[in-house]
Amino acid sequence: MKYRTPALLLGLLLILAACGGTGGDQTTTTGASTTTGGEPVTTTTAPSEATGGTVRIGWGGAPTDLNPGLGELTEDYTLYELVYDTPITLDLDGNYIPEIAEDWWVSEDELTWTMKLVEGVTFHDGTPLTSEDVKFSLELYRDSADFFVYMSSYFDGDEVIEAPDPTTVTIAKTVPTGSFEGRMVFMFVLPKHLWENEDPATFENAAMIGSGSFRLTDYRQGEYVRLAANEDYWGGAPIVDEVIFLTYENADARVQALINGDVDMITEYPNTAIPTLEANPTITVATGEPLAPDLTDIFFNVVDPENCPADDGVCSGHPALRDRAVRRALAHAVDKQQLIDTLLLGLGTPGLAIVPTGLGEWFNDSLEDYPFDLDEANRLLDEAGYLDADGNGVRECPAAMDCGNRRELRFRYNYPADSDVGPRLSQTLAGWWRQVGVELQIQVLDSDTLTSVCCPGFDYDVIMWGWGSDPDPGFLLSVLTCAEVPTGTSETGYCNPAYDALFAAQQAETDLDTRLGMVHEMQRLLLEDVPYIIPFCALSSQAYRHDRFVGWRDDAERLALEDPSSLNFVRPAG
Repeated sequence: MKYRTPALLLGLLLILAACGGTGGDQTTTTGASTTTGGEPVTTTTAPSEATGGTVRIGWGGAPTDLNPGLGELTEDYTLYELVYDTPITLDLDGNYIPEIAEDWWVSEDELTWTMKLVEGVTFHDGTPLTSEDVKFSLELYRDSADFFVYMSSYFDGDEVIEAPDPTTVTIAKTVPTGSFEGRMVFMFVLPKHLWENEDPATFENAAMIGSGSFRLTDYRQGEYVRLAANEDYWGGAPIVDEVIFLTYENADARVQALINGDVDMITEYPNTAIPTLEANPTITVATGEPLAPDLTDIFFNVVDPENCPADDGVCSGHPALRDRAVRRALAHAVDKQQLIDTLLLGLGTPGLAIVPTGLGEWFNDSLEDYPFDLDEANRLLDEAGYLDADGNGVRECPAAMDCGNRRELRFRYNYPADSDVGPRLSQTLAGWWRQVGVELQIQVLDSDTLTSVCCPGFDYDVIMWGWGSDPDPGFLLSVLTCAEVPTGTSETGYCNPAYDALFAAQQAETDLDTRLGMVHEMQRLLLEDVPYIIPFCALSSQAYRHDRFVGWRDDAERLALEDPSSLNFVRPAG
């Protein structure tokens, strides 16, 4: 996400059982690829009994907001999942499992959901968590569409939420939903007694009181986040004393920090660093599907002038990008497999629409992508009337098109400063597009600035960024609906009534096969209209010092070492 990824919190009671056999100092992974010093390692060393200590984690970004309603980046959601609980969560195999909702069910008419909560849960300040806190949180997210843009998108607006007793929550709807569990995974439960008298749109939430396994003790934006173990956590206290996330915007510095022992784990780095890390006998490299499947995207400003948001819209996109022929030509001028081979060392798959390949059956693998073909790209642009009349290598708009003072196909191109693949991908892309008469003016922006020019300002031409996905595709699909153009969720300004109709239908569809067909058809429409080019969906690669801490969950189908499934159970080595 941008990498606004809603990272996912895991159910600790079930994880306790799942983790029972992973106590060795070093293990070879099953669902992920793990190596030490370049070779697979297996050990039968007895589990360490050491406790306490401080885990230091290096990452490339930093949280932008402590208010869970306002978070946009991966780092925001990583922090939320450690500090807050949700009703339902995912395990590392992608299954919905209980968190503070120990059970849930739907009525026979499929209109009323009931959740039964775990007893004895308390917030970090000692206040009991009850159904009233869950009700308050859900209603707050539902009713705050003007400023809680992402969180409100998990509601249809027809929900009647009740708390008939301290451990029961009911949600009644006028139409069914096929994605209830996927929505509850992101409903971070807030303490009503601290939030009910605050303005949620401006509440800084500096104390960040939740009920999760860690509590916030110190935070300096852009530098570090310090978390202490919640000794009273209902699911069992973490083994270590604290976790500190340290920001290293430079990827090389992040890798060197792990090698030097300044940090114990790094969440991200260029795949080109893998051989160096594997050569170090104290470091384990793990690779696997990310917990939240993600994608890297290149998206175009296609907002029509009549849809420009009245309050915040600048809508300065190049007019030629609203021409589907141009976007299709540019799609033919992207060699996705070369990008995967050179940037990811093969650890990724080509994408098609906005649904990541890691979402399994939700991804429409029957679609035929635009093949890399520079001759075809040039032919399409010639046919559409974009010619290089003055011979300077850059095409111009057709004479009949109103392009104002932007006659030439020179596009402003931005990518986020914390993207490890951004520099090489952007330069490679610029080289291909130059061969078809399109020039990119590349500018790197920090994530906050990139968000401001993106949406709902639409003050850009082309952006390279990415999304992390929910376990259900509903949220990512909602990004392309007409209703999201003025809210700040739509990145492209794309608006297609046929797409919107399918989106509404699949939201209410409870038959899985029928809903799958609708979701696949939506991806077909997006591939035809090309508001996005999806170069790849990358596998996750992370690394840790196994001489410092052990117990990292790198043996599951999905990989997320910054998740509670690892941080609640890691302990000092030896």
